[in-house]
Amino acid sequence: MSEIFREITLEFDGRTIAARRYGSEGGEPVLALHGWLDNCASFARLAPMLDGLDLVAVDMAGHGCSYHRSGDANYNIWEEVEDVIGITHALGWRRFSILAHSRGAVSAMLTAGAFPDRICRLALIDGLVPPPTKAEEAPEILARAVAQRARYAHRKPREFATLDAAVEARKNGMFRLSDQAALLLVQRGTRDLGQSLTWSSDPRLMATSTAKLTNAQVRAFLERVTMPVRLVLARDGIPDMIERMKPLMAGRDNIAVREMDGGHHLHMEEGAVEIAQWFAPFLRGQED
Repeated sequence: MSEIFREITLEFDGRTIAARRYGSEGGEPVLALHGWLDNCASFARLAPMLDGLDLVAVDMAGHGCSYHRSGDANYNIWEEVEDVIGITHALGWRRFSILAHSRGAVSAMLTAGAFPDRICRLALIDGLVPPPTKAEEAPEILARAVAQRARYAHRKPREFATLDAAVEARKNGMFRLSDQAALLLVQRGTRDLGQSLTWSSDPRLMATSTAKLTNAQVRAFLERVTMPVRLVLARDGIPDMIERMKPLMAGRDNIAVREMDGGHHLHMEEGAVEIAQWFAPFLRGQED
């Protein structure tokens, strides 16, 4: 796959999604979904290593250069399923595979569970399911979400005097990043205010979901994810992720798991080479 990508926009239902298209439109169709508060530049290192694909890496709603949801809407993760289906309709794809990281991986799993006939394969990085909640926690979760939505809707985004200052803030965020990885995300994820820069992402993304899936609901989605899945788990990624995934993987022969060295964004770091070697033939349909 060439290192050259094309910037594209996809329109559906009055929504505009920005994306980068790698490879050739004759390749295997693959949609790439980034993680929370990232953008499609998350795949800038990995995508050029994946030959034979028509890979479209998108900025999800509220991220990068894509649309922000209306003031009365939410960023609950299951709402991304509708965007995934809309994006692929705009691309003219009936069946496709998904390459995804973190929150994007959860969105991919939910999409595959809801529309299993549409998904060929899932190639996931440090994410599979949302942490389940207990049913009795629902009232407290809703109350917290309403309060946070009101607070973040009126929060002014942080400003930075220089690009370097924004990069420094991003690399020292929730998950540590190298200078180069942070730069890629910041270049895509900021907007110029003239005398300063600010994040382009919607501040309401910081608010918790208005509801969360229970363990039974998570398992119900997973039961319908019967297509081949490859899951990379970072040894220094989300704390307890590997141990949390083990019970869910039991008896699911369609899900192959590989632990790899690196942090949560290992696909943007040195881990990209090993991930590409494992994912590339799989996404081309040569190794199911």
